[in-house]
Amino acid sequence: MTPPTPLLDVRDLHTRYGRVEALSGVSLQVPQGQIVSVIGANGAGKTTLMNAVMGVLPAQGHLNYAGEDLRGVPLEGRVARGISLVPERRELFASMTVQDNLQLGAYLRRRQPWRADLDTVYSRFPRLHERRTQLAGTLSGGEQQMLAIGRALMTRPRLLLLDEPSLGLAPLIVRDILRIVQRLRDDGVTILLVEQNARASLAISDSAYVLETGQVTLSGPAATLARDESLTASYLGG
Repeated sequence: MTPPTPLLDVRDLHTRYGRVEALSGVSLQVPQGQIVSVIGANGAGKTTLMNAVMGVLPAQGHLNYAGEDLRGVPLEGRVARGISLVPERRELFASMTVQDNLQLGAYLRRRQPWRADLDTVYSRFPRLHERRTQLAGTLSGGEQQMLAIGRALMTRPRLLLLDEPSLGLAPLIVRDILRIVQRLRDDGVTILLVEQNARASLAISDSAYVLETGQVTLSGPAATLARDESLTASYLGG
């Protein structure tokens, strides 16, 4: 069987903070229409990886998206090409309403029709429609995460980067958020998922990479990694 074509192909990626190398030769592939998770402890370089792919941080190495070399493409250009990041801290505009936050997600498409996308987000997240006139800063943690994902979807992403979507959420809310992620994949959105909750992320992913101190130490099908004894001992509580 021919392997799926990678929508994102990262090879030998290096990123530095001053003299400290945060990513050291990271390589991974994100096939079209799949969820690929990156797991690892705090400080492993997971968020740095996401920011390098998004163009928030400078990086050296091969970074290919949909057959195009992304080196030299600024953040706004990557958004325009269909890459969107839901950051670890969500970074919502707390003093603006839910609907205003969503409309800002369509900023780069302001000359294109976007109201149908707003309706799609509301149909996917009925709670956001109920709260559309409420200030984003007054939402619960789970609702804020839904809003952050909804805002990213307003860009019509082909590749969605999700950085710690379960951070600070109760287990039942985490389950709901990860179900949403699965439905996005089923609807054709390709997802790169960074998670500390290794067990939950592996359960919904097609493949996974383990990142330790800026390097990939293990990779493979998610179901296989979930049975790996060393991984179980380190990250899955076994």
